[in-house]
Amino acid sequence: MHIRTYAIAATVAAAVTAGLTLAPTAAAAQPSPTTSDFNGDGYADLAVGVPDGAVGGKAKAGYVNVVWGGPKGLGSRGSIRVSQSTAEVPGSPEAGDRFGASAVLEDLNGDGIAELLAGAPGEDVTDRGVDAGMVTVVGGAKGGPSHGSTVLTGPAAPAAYGGSVAAADLTGDGSRDIVIGGRDKVVLRTADGILTTVLTAPMGGRAPILTTGDFTSDGTADLALAYWTVDAPFTQSHVRLWAWDAAEQGMANTWNTDNAGVSALAAGDFDGDGNDDLALGECREIADENIDDPCGPEEFAKGGGIQVHYGSGPGGSFGHRAQTLGQDTVGVPGVAETGDRFGASLAVADVNRDGRDDLVAGAPGEAIIRDLDRAGAPGDGKGVDLLDPSGFPV
Repeated sequence: MHIRTYAIAATVAAAVTAGLTLAPTAAAAQPSPTTSDFNGDGYADLAVGVPDGAVGGKAKAGYVNVVWGGPKGLGSRGSIRVSQSTAEVPGSPEAGDRFGASAVLEDLNGDGIAELLAGAPGEDVTDRGVDAGMVTVVGGAKGGPSHGSTVLTGPAAPAAYGGSVAAADLTGDGSRDIVIGGRDKVVLRTADGILTTVLTAPMGGRAPILTTGDFTSDGTADLALAYWTVDAPFTQSHVRLWAWDAAEQGMANTWNTDNAGVSALAAGDFDGDGNDDLALGECREIADENIDDPCGPEEFAKGGGIQVHYGSGPGGSFGHRAQTLGQDTVGVPGVAETGDRFGASLAVADVNRDGRDDLVAGAPGEAIIRDLDRAGAPGDGKGVDLLDPSGFPV
């Protein structure tokens, strides 16, 4: 049983497939239970963070654009903008807040309507300091947002809490817990309000990349995080898995792959065996720790590559099998070119409805037209690729 939630990723896939030809389906998509339905109409919605956007003349105050889903997919029913100038959202927009630096739609209370989790790592907090950071939760409701509140603020300047955020039932109690990434730190706020530190380490002054999935195949979600640094204070790169340790009442490190720097993570059951797998987007070798080819064969490194580590059943070893994908992989659209950044963004959805998760890979540096380098345009089969890692392409 794989238990990760990726309804947000699924809506991303629905958006980028416009203009691409997929296998025909027997019937139009029908409303189904989802964890990212912000307005309670039965369709998945999409939260897009715009942290560098201006609000009320305040540069980089930031906002989140929530795109409504519907029977014809995303965008047909419009969108709304949520910011700290929205009546239901605590605080007020200030220059540099970067509200929306992280944005997740997740049904935290199990009522069938999603809440919006939004990070503002540049938020100045009274008695905490400049750039202490803050994560806000805004309730969903029919017709628009409902009451919002503060989930957590950074303990001091410049903690920058809210640089990344994720939510899943990590403790196995049936309730959603919230993971928050700040400057060189990751913390977990459990559903009952207990705050624990997952990891404190040099991360280049950034928040780590986060995703969740049942990588230990025990029926409870786990946390995947990735970070890397160059001479800050030393060069290193890590992708790590963490699982809840009930005895210690904290998160325990269960698996690592070192020397691999990534720009994105995504979890899904890509091979259809019922176990969650982990995709490492734009995987590249950064640190020299005498580990050979942490991202797979070096010939796939050109233009960016994706390394997929496959899960196994209970008692098995996660990552015992891996696969490397690049634009020179047979069956993957496009041609690998320097600067493509293939895999810099990832999303997961069963796009062709075959019961197996597919991987959506962005290549923002892809040259679409000869005179428009780095166009990275979605919907033309180059800027965004749809992949089924067990049988390309979708």
